[in-house]
Formats: sequence, C-alpha cells, structure tokens
Amino acid sequence: MRGLMQDRPLDVVAVMRRVERLFGHKRVVTATVTGEVAATWGQVVARARRLVGALDLLEVPGGARVAAFGWNSQRHVELCLAVPSSGRILHALNHRQFAEEIGYIVNDAADDVVFVDRSLLPKLWPLIGQFRSVRLVVVMDDGGSAEIPSDPRVVDYEELLAAAEPPADFPGDEDEAASLCYTSGPTGRPKGVLYSHRSVVLDALLLLGVDNFAISERDVVLPVVPMFHVNAWGLPYAAMLAGADLVLPGPALAPEALIGQMERHQVTFAAAGPATWRSLAPLLASADLSSLRMVVSGGGAVPEGLSRTWEQAAGIPLTGAWGMTETSPVMTCSRLATVHDGLGPGDRRRVLGSPGPPLPLAEIRVVDESGAIVARDGTTAGELEAAGPTVASAYFGAEPGPEAFTHDGWLKAGDIATIDSYGYLQIVDQPNDLVKSGGELLAG
Repeated sequence: MRGLMQDRPLDVVAVMRRVERLFGHKRVVTATVTGEVAATWGQVVARARRLVGALDLLEVPGGARVAAFGWNSQRHVELCLAVPSSGRILHALNHRQFAEEIGYIVNDAADDVVFVDRSLLPKLWPLIGQFRSVRLVVVMDDGGSAEIPSDPRVVDYEELLAAAEPPADFPGDEDEAASLCYTSGPTGRPKGVLYSHRSVVLDALLLLGVDNFAISERDVVLPVVPMFHVNAWGLPYAAMLAGADLVLPGPALAPEALIGQMERHQVTFAAAGPATWRSLAPLLASADLSSLRMVVSGGGAVPEGLSRTWEQAAGIPLTGAWGMTETSPVMTCSRLATVHDGLGPGDRRRVLGSPGPPLPLAEIRVVDESGAIVARDGTTAGELEAAGPTVASAYFGAEPGPEAFTHDGWLKAGDIATIDSYGYLQIVDQPNDLVKSGGELLAG
C-alpha cells in the first residue's frame, strides 16, 4: 500500500517560490570590479524569471547545457534559479583551469550557450574557436575593462533581460537534471557529475540542520568557495530556503577585500578552503568579526594551529567538513557531541577540525583491499566509500569511469581514511582526489 501524500516535486522552482514569497525583502550583496551592488531576494527572483524568458528568446533547447563562466555574483545566482527552473541544465565552468581542460569540458558537456563575466572574457574568448557546440556568448558586465568583441555571437545580459518576458509557468520534475559540474582530479580526464533537482534541494535542506551548518533566517552567508564547485557547496540554495542574506565576493578575493566584506555586512557564516582562512589570519587582530558564529574549512583536517589562531583572534575555531564533486559536495561536517564534553580547548579544536560524522541520509564506510568493511575504531584505515541520495551513481560524458563505483552502488572516494565508533571521519591520505585549484583545496 502506498502512502497518500501529495506528489509535489523537490525542485528548484519550489526553492524560488519560497524565497520570493517569504523572504523577498532579504538581501543579496555582490562585490564587483568597481565596488558593490545590492538587491533584494525579490528582485533577484524577478530577474531570474525574466531570464527564463530570455533563454526562450535565445532558443536554448530543453535539456541543453547552459555554461556559466563567472565569479560568485548575483547574476550567477540568477542563473542558478533560471536555468534549472526552465528545464535546462546549468554547467558552472572552472575558470581557474587550463585552457585545454576548459575546451575539453565545454565540448564534452556540449554546452549550447556560455554566460561570462566581462572581467573573465580575456580567458574565455580566445577559446571560442575550440567550442564545437557553443552558439552564443552572453556577457555579464561586472565592471571589468575587457573589450567586448564585436561579433554577432555576443549578447549583452542586461539587454537580453530587458527584451524578455517571464513565462506563465515552469516545468516541475525532481528527477530531471538541474546542474552539471566536472571533477578536477589529476587522474584521467575531468568527468561530469549531473545533479538532479531532488539532489540539489536535499543537499540544501541538509545544510540547514542544527548539527550541520545550521543556516537560518538570521544568518548572513558568505560562500567564498566558488560557484563552479557544486554551486558554492549548495550554499546559495540553502540561503534561499532559510531566508538568509547572501554576500558574494565576486572577483574581490584578496584577503583585505574578504575581511572587509565580513566586517561591513556582519557575516555570520562563511565557507572556503584552508588556504583562504590562512590568508586572512594576519588580518584578524585588527578586524571586528564578532558577528561570526561558524567558519567552515573544506578538504582534509584543519591545522590545529590555524584553528587556534582563529579562535584567539575571532572568537571561534574553524569547523571541518569533507566532500567531493560527486557528493553534492558536503558529505560530513564536524561538531562537538556529548561524548566530547569535558575535553580541553586543544582537543575540542582537533575534534571540530576533523571532517566529522556524515550528514543525515549520508553514509560512509571504509573498506580494505578485498572490499571488506573494516572496523570503525578510529585506527584501522582503508579506502573511503560513500552513498546516499545526494551522491552520484554514474558519470556524465565521454568517460563514464565505472571503476569509481562498487558493485553495490557505493562511490569510491579514493581517500584513505578511518572512521571511529561515533562515525567521525579522519582522512589519512588523499592520493587521488585532492587537488589545488587557484590556491584552494578542492576535493574531487
């Protein structure tokens, strides 16, 4: 006997509807080349709705890949709403990759249109002749000084929106693809990970959990982690569901610019790789970061010395988390559980700095060379595997990589790890899946 619940899809349209109706007054702030711009969530959604109409004007087919070559910005968030809601697939490109890799990825994804920030045009436009499927390039003017090519394939973002009308309705299917990201691992060609609407919404919901990121309506969220890394770890969608303010660094990634944004907008939650938090450490003593409640550092274990520096100067230690492109990406997040009551400050920092236990609905295990599950004793190491509704089941594109999945459907993470009796993960070695991209550690 089946349950008698309403069949309402978990899709990006529902996220858009919620933030528009309940939190339209809340803010989205973006740093640009020349300063900052701000809008309400209501204005952002209205523009996203027009963008859906603009994609129709451009005759982008349903199911087509729409590439984004941009910074963390309001316009990028508009793409995160409009493209999946319209039945197309958003493909965030890593603008830090080498030209050869970018060309391969665009062709493998068969992108139809590319949206690019003006300040990044000098990197993208020389590659246009390599892109076999790209018909149009839509330029988003972020204040950059790059010359815009006089070419019939080039379209201005704001002019496009001005000419468009929002559609009356939107398709809704939680199992349809919503977005696409490519792994950046050093072994073999990059491989595509295709997220469904359902996985996007579930991932965002999980980030609201009190034992995870605990994002709420009172938060001001700063995702320094780039949009091309799984939609900035899903944080823009989580901010929409919760009704939080969103602060976006755009191209202003220098330590002084980031610390200025955190002070000026009283950021409460921020996420990035350890390299970012290390670069900010010398500025902490002169900054007022009293609004911060949580700073998440992705990748491996957080260096205890770096966490101590943050705790002494900003009042909070760094919190560890782990994940991969294939896991949407956040799979674990550390916390202090009841079993850690009574620990001293150093031990508490070490626990918080670990990757931590899995999020609800996520499962992790460690296996030996024969595939047998090893003891969860915090000592016995083996290869880490992951499973759950936000974990990929296969790869998209020319190189499917079936060797990355077990016979029972678990993802082989490639990391060597231990898990203790309380489920806390420790990464012992990262031989394959941790690479450095533009100074930031990215798993997968």
